[in-house]
Amino acid sequence: MAHATIYMGVTIPQFLRGAGRICPAHSTLTVLRHSAFCYCTVNGTLKSKRKMDHLERTASNFRQEVISQAKVCGITNESETVKRLRLAIANKDFTFKAGQWVDFFIPGVSVVGGFSMCSSPGLLEREGILELAVKYAAHPPAHWIHTECTLDSEVALRVGDLHGYQEGKGNAYKMGTVKLYYSAKNTKELLFKKNILGLMNAFPGKIMCRFHVTQQSSQICEELQPYVTEGRISEKDLEKHVSKDTLWYICGPPPMIESISKLLYNIGVPRNCVFFEKWW
Repeated sequence: MAHATIYMGVTIPQFLRGAGRICPAHSTLTVLRHSAFCYCTVNGTLKSKRKMDHLERTASNFRQEVISQAKVCGITNESETVKRLRLAIANKDFTFKAGQWVDFFIPGVSVVGGFSMCSSPGLLEREGILELAVKYAAHPPAHWIHTECTLDSEVALRVGDLHGYQEGKGNAYKMGTVKLYYSAKNTKELLFKKNILGLMNAFPGKIMCRFHVTQQSSQICEELQPYVTEGRISEKDLEKHVSKDTLWYICGPPPMIESISKLLYNIGVPRNCVFFEKWW
């Protein structure tokens, strides 16, 4: 049975009735699709020393062909720096699998965002809703979400897939245990911590988590205390999980990804067992 040890770095509002029944504004969707097409066509030929954006970084990755309109039906402050965006999807054929991400097209914003879903495919199937958690940044799509996005704002989405190569492996793989190391500045920035604690209680011995905080200034609440370590994730934390069956998934800003992946290689983890994405 395989084991997956995951390192994750840091990075529900009320559903508006009738949001699942929104009708796409044809003119808006046409503009969004045209903008997306032009952006991909023009920028696909650009060559410069500037930092690559999301579409350029992921140009070789598979994408669904359909670009679907979506309407913002909920905005929640998940933490002081992260907003949860709730999107009603007009296209009933829009689907995604866990682990995929979306190209995020915004009218009037030339830069295309790339965000992972934080909701399950089941929520989309049941309610026609998709959720994103977006951390504040100067990057135009993230900045728009934090400063200009409002209820009923219209955007467009296209699903991308970094894991298509796994489809031919069959269904023989069975999940073993999951160990999550989750680091943030303080406990307020530990997004979805209640959900994680709920999963740990629901699957004892199968899903485990250690929260790490690096700049905690207040008292840690009693509920979290057993699971929180003050300080960065260390080599000692990770080396006890090294085995030939362990897969390592790293999520966070590029310097953190580079630091943790180098640490893993130094303690003997094969490079083909370490997975990460660098989007910015």
